[in-house]
Amino acid sequence: MPVVGTRPLFFFREPRLLVCTSPCFSRELLCCVCASPAPVSRQIVVNMAATGNEEQTLLPDIEKEAEGMEREMESAEEEEEGMGVEHSEEEDEEDTSEDERENEAEIQRLEEQLSINVFDYNCHVDLIKLLRQEGKLHRLRKARQKMSELFPLTEEIWLDWLKDEIRLTEDESDREKVYELFERAVKDYVCPEIWLEYVQYSIGGMGAQGGIERVRSIFERALTAVGLHMTKGATIWEAYREFEIVILSTVQVFTLGSYSDLLQNISMLERIHTLFRRQLAVPLMDMEGTYAEYSDWADDGVPEMVPCQYRRALQQLEKCKPFEEALLVSETPKLAEYQAYIDFEMKEGDPARVQIIFERALVENCLVPDLWIKYTTYLDRQLKIKDLVLSAYERAVRNCPWTMGLWKSYLLALERHEADHQTVTDVFEKALNAGFIQATDYVEIWQSYLDYLRRRVDFKWSRELDELRAAFARSLDYLKQDVEERFSESGDLSCTIMQIWARIEALHCKNMQKARELWDSIMTKGNAKHANMWLEYYNLERSYGDASHCRKALHRAVQCTSDYPEHVCDVLLSFERVEGSLEDWDAAVQKTETKINRVIEQRARVAEKEALQARQEEEKAEHRRKAKADKKGQKKSQKANRMGDKRKAEDEYEEEWGEDAELPSKRLRGEEDFGSTATEELMETESGLFGRRAPPRKTEPPGFRKNQQGSSEAPRQPQDVSKEPRKDENSVFVSNLAFNLDDPDGKLRTLFQGCGTVQQVRPVFSMKGVFRGYCYVQFEDRLAVPEALKLDRQEVDGRPMYVSPCVDKNKNPDFKVFKYKTAMEKHKIFISGLPYTCTKETLEDLCKQHGTVKAIRLVTNRSGKPKVRYTRFVMRSNYKPETLRAPHSFVQKRKLEF
Repeated sequence: MPVVGTRPLFFFREPRLLVCTSPCFSRELLCCVCASPAPVSRQIVVNMAATGNEEQTLLPDIEKEAEGMEREMESAEEEEEGMGVEHSEEEDEEDTSEDERENEAEIQRLEEQLSINVFDYNCHVDLIKLLRQEGKLHRLRKARQKMSELFPLTEEIWLDWLKDEIRLTEDESDREKVYELFERAVKDYVCPEIWLEYVQYSIGGMGAQGGIERVRSIFERALTAVGLHMTKGATIWEAYREFEIVILSTVQVFTLGSYSDLLQNISMLERIHTLFRRQLAVPLMDMEGTYAEYSDWADDGVPEMVPCQYRRALQQLEKCKPFEEALLVSETPKLAEYQAYIDFEMKEGDPARVQIIFERALVENCLVPDLWIKYTTYLDRQLKIKDLVLSAYERAVRNCPWTMGLWKSYLLALERHEADHQTVTDVFEKALNAGFIQATDYVEIWQSYLDYLRRRVDFKWSRELDELRAAFARSLDYLKQDVEERFSESGDLSCTIMQIWARIEALHCKNMQKARELWDSIMTKGNAKHANMWLEYYNLERSYGDASHCRKALHRAVQCTSDYPEHVCDVLLSFERVEGSLEDWDAAVQKTETKINRVIEQRARVAEKEALQARQEEEKAEHRRKAKADKKGQKKSQKANRMGDKRKAEDEYEEEWGEDAELPSKRLRGEEDFGSTATEELMETESGLFGRRAPPRKTEPPGFRKNQQGSSEAPRQPQDVSKEPRKDENSVFVSNLAFNLDDPDGKLRTLFQGCGTVQQVRPVFSMKGVFRGYCYVQFEDRLAVPEALKLDRQEVDGRPMYVSPCVDKNKNPDFKVFKYKTAMEKHKIFISGLPYTCTKETLEDLCKQHGTVKAIRLVTNRSGKPKVRYTRFVMRSNYKPETLRAPHSFVQKRKLEF
């Protein structure tokens, strides 16, 4: 076969530029191979066979020629430098040494940073770049190795690493290390470029024993991994075909005409035919060119079955083209486009195509946990191939280690595919060090691991049982020490792990004494006041204990329960009806009556206290109303004193407009000083949750009163308001703004410019020039008004901004202020007792398990702060109200009422 140095030449049917790289090459050898591969390759091989040692001398000749060209280029560069400004060698050395010192200092800083935080991804990348720039190969290899153990590497980092290692390859043992590095590279992500580099490198070692079969094996694996890649898969197919064609051409040169040689040629021809047929059955870009190439290559024409498969592949290609085009025009990370593509392929039902589109999406969205969860779930439930499933989970937890759900599913997959116990334990230990974002995640991962240990226990033997008990004890210590130290809580307020342990001891081990000790510990952790905890303990005693301990548990429950005492009392009485004697019944009745009377007294005191607080609030509200009424009366008296001035101003406007002109009911501030005729009509507006009317405006321009009184102070300069005509249908009314808002005009223009072109902003000021907290925004197009109304309740300087339609009261007397419905709404619930620090996200997490949450409305005052501790939910039709009345509905240790 044609060989240069230790690496065979690579031929193509079309004229192409070929890069032949080999460990023994000092630089790349470029050669152009023309069409008609068989004659060219045959001539090359015959010439090489005739010259004997020409293979060994070809490379040095090429290197000498390349070195001569380099010397010529260097001499030309020296001449050009001589024409410019000359620099001394000492200065060049000083600059180089200075750069090296700076880079070395930066390298040391990055290494120290990584010693503090080994999970700093960007720090790893910067360190590798600097070490590669400085040529520190040993430290560079160590840095790459350390990063690859913590993170999956990107395609660019892997290709740089592989190329550096290939240049350092000297003997066969080094080649095996590079092979191992390639195997690690192809496991992180599905990258056609890495697979192509892998097969090209393997071709360089085909001269070794079994080398050709190894190349073919790698090609087949590459086709399995990326052969279905619609845009890049054709590269692997073409490379594989060209490799087989070159092998066939080389063998034909040395064929002596024996029967075995003939069979070998037939076998190689059939392999090439098979590759063409396999490729044409797969929907890939530029399939037409491949089909035309096959038609030209096949001497006997295309087989009958190929056109049928080719047409089916073309039809599938047409279906996929819209999704491929969407990926081409969209910007990274293209998550929405990939999601649509994945949904399409899952409906089509081809597992191989579903897998390749998932892999393509994960290359650009490797930090999206939901995408990994969707992919691993599909593999787990549909394909169920051990190596494929476990490999996907391993990559998923490396990319998103903070996602507890992935680790939990990983443990289940390991158990499902019968992985050895040590492997499961190692994965669990890695999960504990993954750094979850909430304490409950640690509780769930411990529960998953304990469930696994329980399922592998044969309770007739003690070794596995001892391991299970030790794991339960370790989990409690871990939650109490490590988790509570980090999150200030253990994450297991209901002591779920201890409850499971107690039930296992009672059910499987028949050890009620240990179960009772565990429940005593549970009750001492603040759970004794909850009725559901006592009833759980009672049910355990009822199932596996005796009547004496059941009675003791219920008596303690009646004494300690504070949330649902009536229910616990009923359970005690029901138990005594079935199990107790007369003395037991009398004791239970007396205990329950005492408890109920005490509860009634406590509730009466609480109700009295709440009534007193309500009366105090009413008195304060009445006092505020009186003060407000007095202040309003004072303002009216002051306004009456200025009526003469106001009438005079109106007369001036009447003369200006004429007798038949309609007298405006309002005037824009700052326009009278310029003689403007702009008017502003009285408007009634709607604002979010509460209907409000725009505050009345005074007709005097700023400074009017001061000028009348002859004050020496200069009047406030009028605001530069646009002289555009008023258009209420193009305007919105904005209120509840802060009085100290700086530059209301500019700030509101910036805020509303996304809705449409703002024609003018008319803020309203008081007589003293103070902003009144509301204004009008007018757009050039009325289509911008609905977009502006969507900004209702958006915060501006910490206050919710009310955006309402601009309605003329005189022209629209029937306009109704928005009100919420007062009738029964079956899909809405009202929740009270919320803490002031409660957020929408917390409430959504609480209620989404009972139904689909459509909307959440937290009641706030005009300043944006919580007004009262209640909220409303809007649930969809699958809402089950009885599930929300459970006694365990708490938020931040506050009991909720529905």
